[in-house]
Amino acid sequence: MYIEQGGEGADLLVMLHGMGATAAVWSPMCAQAGERWRGRWLAVDLPGHGGSDPQETYPVGQYAASVARAMLPHVDPAGRLVVLGHSLGGVIGLALSTGWFGIAPHRVLGVGIKVAWTDEELRGMETLASRAAKTFATREEAWDRYLKVSGLVGLADAGSPAARRGVRQDADGWRLAMDPRAHGVGMPPTAELFKLARCPAHLGRAGNDALVTLEQLRAIDADASDLGPHGHNVMVEAPALVWDWVAALEGSEAVQGLSARRR
Repeated sequence: MYIEQGGEGADLLVMLHGMGATAAVWSPMCAQAGERWRGRWLAVDLPGHGGSDPQETYPVGQYAASVARAMLPHVDPAGRLVVLGHSLGGVIGLALSTGWFGIAPHRVLGVGIKVAWTDEELRGMETLASRAAKTFATREEAWDRYLKVSGLVGLADAGSPAARRGVRQDADGWRLAMDPRAHGVGMPPTAELFKLARCPAHLGRAGNDALVTLEQLRAIDADASDLGPHGHNVMVEAPALVWDWVAALEGSEAVQGLSARRR
């Protein structure tokens, strides 16, 4: 799996992106990590996304197993392990919180997880999973499609750090880096995984996120957080606000001190 990392110390923050994106969406937060996080951080391209190899199948449990194997060599038993996931990455974080995959997070945060799915939406995902990757004649066309699929239109452009590894070239032309079969994840069991968490787990969403409402999240997590007037990719749009959320939940004096001074 493709991994970006930085920082130093025993504590580890692992950031997991959503479907169709890459770990590059965390780049605005990674740029602030030196001031906002007391330890090391990892941002991984999920299987079948960006620079990571594809899998045969993509159920949540398989994602979690792959991520756990990639994380394990980086986990220091003397430190804290915090998982921050966006959208699908948040569901994978909740799967890791069960302890079933060989690691034991101390805290899991999931932002922007879509929890209500219609039959039509699920059928549409199955259809996408069964199709071959669409090929584009030019890199520009592929980038345009990637920015739409990843929800980065208006937030990033093809040359920005947040959009890295979104497309690739093969013998037939340009295509999205995502394996189309990754659409076959099915309906994520978010509520069930939240109940099975063996560590504190927290949900949140930005106020303008069209994929999930605060009421839907609070039916699962009564204390689900409102992360302000931003869109689905709040970590790109308002990284400092997401850091504030992490700091408030982690209770780190060093991080909270920085956060307080910023206010």
